[in-house]
Amino acid sequence: MNTTTNKPELARSTLVILFIGALIAASGWILKPFLPALIWATMVVVATWPVMRRVQRHLGNRRTPAVIVMTLLVLLVLVVPLSMAIATLVENADRIVDFGKYVASFEMPPPPEWVATVPFVGDKLQQAWLQLAAAGKSGLVAHVAPYAGNLTKWFVREVGGFGLVFVQFLLTVALSAILYASGERAAGEVRRFGHRLAGERGDGAVVLAALAVRAVALGVGITALVQSLLGGIGLAIAGVPFATILTALMFMLCIAQLGPTLVLAPAVVWLYWSGDTGWGTFLLVWTVIVGTMDNFLRPLLIKQGADLPLLLILAGVIGGLLAFGLVGIFVGPVVLAVAYTLLEAWLGDDLPAASRGASGVDDSPASDKDSPAAGAR
Repeated sequence: MNTTTNKPELARSTLVILFIGALIAASGWILKPFLPALIWATMVVVATWPVMRRVQRHLGNRRTPAVIVMTLLVLLVLVVPLSMAIATLVENADRIVDFGKYVASFEMPPPPEWVATVPFVGDKLQQAWLQLAAAGKSGLVAHVAPYAGNLTKWFVREVGGFGLVFVQFLLTVALSAILYASGERAAGEVRRFGHRLAGERGDGAVVLAALAVRAVALGVGITALVQSLLGGIGLAIAGVPFATILTALMFMLCIAQLGPTLVLAPAVVWLYWSGDTGWGTFLLVWTVIVGTMDNFLRPLLIKQGADLPLLLILAGVIGGLLAFGLVGIFVGPVVLAVAYTLLEAWLGDDLPAASRGASGVDDSPASDKDSPAAGAR
């Protein structure tokens, strides 16, 4: 072996790797402002691609009118409600803090006699009420205002101002239109990159990623939207003040997998305490319905995209929110879901072909013509 010849080759290979790494890092740094919008747009397009194909078929297989229709739908369904929710929370941040201060100064009186007569939970409810009343301002109620203020300040800091977020949403819509127009081409490039990187396994990874994205978008996004809208309707019908603000807060809590009960339950208590027993009972029943809806709606929607464990989705949403902020709500579950599906596929490689069954890439729903990741072989 000629070591003199190998040394220049090693040096050249090292320099090539360093140059490519620096080029990738520089490209990522330049594209950094567009990455959140690109991630959101990719998620939206992958999740709604079957809808776009149906719209295109109904419009005589013309792509341009279908892209226009889908872009308007994204603008109405995604950007307008989310923008209104963020704007409502940010604009009313001072009112939320003032309300928290009012709650902190409120002294809870002893419970009414009817509390003890509530079936099954009357005694426990009465004891909890008495403990809160005895705690007074120094108890749990006195700490509501600081938490409300800190939560609002954190949210305002995360969104970085409504104007910037609105620009990001408009950029998301624009990128979604581009991806709708050239979805097959974009998917083909990604699949070719995956195939070049890891052969057939890399190609299958792209399809599995599309399945995971669709499952997360359907299971998390639509469930949060339905629960928050129904919860807001219940608040408005019952006459609860700040219904718009509370609906926006419910949407954020549902996205974070905390559920609408954290907003609806205090509203029920407030109605009962205000003497509106009838509306309080109505909202209590409504809270039970809306609060438990995700137990069957979310699994049903997730199954439409991919067979993923709910615990995986919950961990991805919460962990992504803490790690990356608002965009992490979608990035976290996708990363975990892709890692999970790839691990399952890799473990399934040792099984006989007849045993793999539906775990094979060609049998997955993302491999049909309605998937942008599968439409570009």
